[in-house]
Amino acid sequence: MKKWLAVVLVLVLAGAVAWVAFSRHAAPEVRYTTLSGETLSQADLKGKVVLVNFWATSCPGCIEEMPHMQQMYKEYAAKGFETIAVAMSYDPPNYVKAYADKNTLPFKVVLDADGAIAKAFGDVELTPTTFLIDRDGNIVKRYVGIMNFDEIKQLIVQSL
Repeated sequence: MKKWLAVVLVLVLAGAVAWVAFSRHAAPEVRYTTLSGETLSQADLKGKVVLVNFWATSCPGCIEEMPHMQQMYKEYAAKGFETIAVAMSYDPPNYVKAYADKNTLPFKVVLDADGAIAKAFGDVELTPTTFLIDRDGNIVKRYVGIMNFDEIKQLIVQSL
């Protein structure tokens, strides 16, 4: 009897570990306002694969990522891919706008003036921090630091 109980316990624990490891968590329901004044919610993005990138103009890693993000956006946007670059609350809006204009960022750039978006995504403080969200609104991958671009491209293609 004890042997069966131990087997059942092991199976329950293995199932719980697998559920945590392989389940995807829903992206938080947030509202974005772009530099151009467009507003959208996470729900508006359902049906698209979305890259949400928290960045700052003062972050060298963020600046290093931008050309790669531009390239990915241009490559996959027509297939249902969206990129949202969320500028951190401490980043002066005029710096963000100047950077976006100078570099002709083709994707949505958002100011997180009060930090609510960063808070909703798990109190993001370090930049760059990036989330890949699937068509159903679930977080597929989180990167803290510069993304692995080979890996993220594979995940984007799989999610499209």
